[in-house]
Amino acid sequence: MNHKSNMNVGGESDGRVVPVKCPNNGGKPSAEGAEGRRPTKENTEQTTASQTQSWGNALSALRRVREAARRDKRLQFTALLHHVTVPLLLDSFYALKRDAAPGVDGVTWKEYETDLNKRLEDLHRRVHRETYRAQPSKRAYVPKADGRQRPLGIAALEDKIVQQAVGTVLGQIYEEDFLGFSYGFRPGRSQHAALDALWIGIMRKKVNWVLDADIRDFFGSLTHEWLIKFVKHRIADRRILRLIKKWLRAGVSEDGEWLKTEVGTPQGSVISPMLANVYLHYVFDLWVQHWRTQRAAGEVIVVRYADDAVLGF
Repeated sequence: MNHKSNMNVGGESDGRVVPVKCPNNGGKPSAEGAEGRRPTKENTEQTTASQTQSWGNALSALRRVREAARRDKRLQFTALLHHVTVPLLLDSFYALKRDAAPGVDGVTWKEYETDLNKRLEDLHRRVHRETYRAQPSKRAYVPKADGRQRPLGIAALEDKIVQQAVGTVLGQIYEEDFLGFSYGFRPGRSQHAALDALWIGIMRKKVNWVLDADIRDFFGSLTHEWLIKFVKHRIADRRILRLIKKWLRAGVSEDGEWLKTEVGTPQGSVISPMLANVYLHYVFDLWVQHWRTQRAAGEVIVVRYADDAVLGF
């Protein structure tokens, strides 16, 4: 049990997390290697130095976004898409699961890695020229403990890459906004940390009543209109907003048939956890924080993991 769990169950903000992971270049073929020629030591050193410098510049830019978000909680960010660089797309690609099932494009992680640099440069151009098109999610089902099936959406590989990159940029802002008792899908946090916080809260606080809440079909019924309103509190970059709307409206492909999505965000897509946390931050977290500090008569503990929450009174 760490001391942060005790802090967070009381609602105080957590420590700050900045991106420090560099791209995993292990196994990534260079342009020369893909053609079957052995790269010279000089060329390899120059390429590595260039990639390292580019990634260092990207990290510095992301840190500045985070510092600005920290200084001014009401600041709206009007220019964010330029932070989606080729080095960030590269890092996002290597952050994906390598053995994940392919989406409607049928492209696997291993296949895309072939001639990766050219693919990412082309993807980068399409994103910034706004010719990138989001593809529908491939519908899949996994069994639940109660016998029902949970619908999942498997995104196309390029959609995953761009969503991972945009999520990284948005995370620099929202990690400064999210409250300490929010544990789901956040860097440096886990289900175990949430359980630790809950245990400490129940054992050390004056808690006689416990409410266990789970929002029914949250990912499938989330309202697009309200989600965009909430995102606009911080994000005023129209190109980022258009990307989010593309992903929300891309639809679902099931048994070869395209289905329109007017509500919800596909559970299983890369960007959905970020969007879910933003939505619940405004709908639930801020409300609970205000209620327990302004109206509650006794102590209140709260732990939220995605759309599951436990509160103690």
